Amino acid sequence: MLEGCHAPALRSDGTPAARLELPPLHPDVGRITSITVCTRPFRPQGPRLDVERIGSKTVIHNYGHGGSGWSLSWGSSAIATENALATGVREVGVIGCGALGLTSALLLQRAGLRVTIYAKDLPPNVRSALATGVWSPDSRICLQQNATPAFKRQWEAMARRSWQTYQSFLGLPGDPVEWIEHYRVSETAVTATAEDADTRPAFAKLESELLADLEPKSREFPPGSHPFGARTVHGRPWMMFNLNSYMRLLMSDFLESGGKIQVMEFHTPAELGPLQERTLINATGYGARALFGDETLVPVRGQLARTIPQPDIHYGLAYKDANFVPRRDGNIFQVTPDSDYYGFGDDSTVPDPAEAQHAVSTIAALFA
Repeated sequence: MLEGCHAPALRSDGTPAARLELPPLHPDVGRITSITVCTRPFRPQGPRLDVERIGSKTVIHNYGHGGSGWSLSWGSSAIATENALATGVREVGVIGCGALGLTSALLLQRAGLRVTIYAKDLPPNVRSALATGVWSPDSRICLQQNATPAFKRQWEAMARRSWQTYQSFLGLPGDPVEWIEHYRVSETAVTATAEDADTRPAFAKLESELLADLEPKSREFPPGSHPFGARTVHGRPWMMFNLNSYMRLLMSDFLESGGKIQVMEFHTPAELGPLQERTLINATGYGARALFGDETLVPVRGQLARTIPQPDIHYGLAYKDANFVPRRDGNIFQVTPDSDYYGFGDDSTVPDPAEAQHAVSTIAALFA
């Protein structure tokens, strides 16, 4: 175990602070096994969940969730399912096999419908598989100026439905969903620096406002009560998705319930015409920009560096501009600057080794 110094650590009220002991992490650039890049599908007005008539098809849109696709997937797909049921059909096609496609397909099946997924790529070769895999329901979900009361009600309903559904995946083989302790480490003495004010529109921050009853409480560990020297640590539980095992479970459930998959690529909406289903759910994520001409979609680049997993590590860390998550399929490191505009408008999927090494080295500094 890593241990803090032995000088007594006190809380702000003068009482002794509990000592935080953690098994040691091995953040080493030599242990990087892969660097992956995803394109988060951000829409300034929020996800697209409307119904559109295209030729002979009723198309129900379910995309544009920014960095909140997994976190909102069950709630958002419940809306798509209700819209599909309203058409009165018994067969539905789902376009896309990522977070929103899989959850839409499963909820349609549970409602008694026959479902076929049409997709160019299947897990693990989908954009959703390249996500960080943590509960983040308001990560680039919309601009603050577009968070109307109606949007907030819809967002809260989606988040709560998803939160409730995720609890049913806890404790299953492969740990598709689990809780970890996440610690934010900061320098005790902060030197103020002059920074140019970012005049760009702010992103909506809704979790603390609308989900306070679900949000686990944070604990403070003062210097001397943790392994990270003269720094301050705040820790709280955080829900995490082990995406490899989670997506395999969703795929297995879908196929075992009679679902069908056809590998197909679509370039224009007209190519949807020959499909046998009259009602389709469009869950193509950033792909909807090209397929449906949605120019409101903005790419937000996100890169992950994966290192050899450590089965004994069940805690995450955030320090300076880096974040670490202990997924079972590999420890995840990423650069996470304070600005939500990091990667905004960047559709490049070329890995940046320097960025990956920076993320790993920053966390490694805590264990030097």
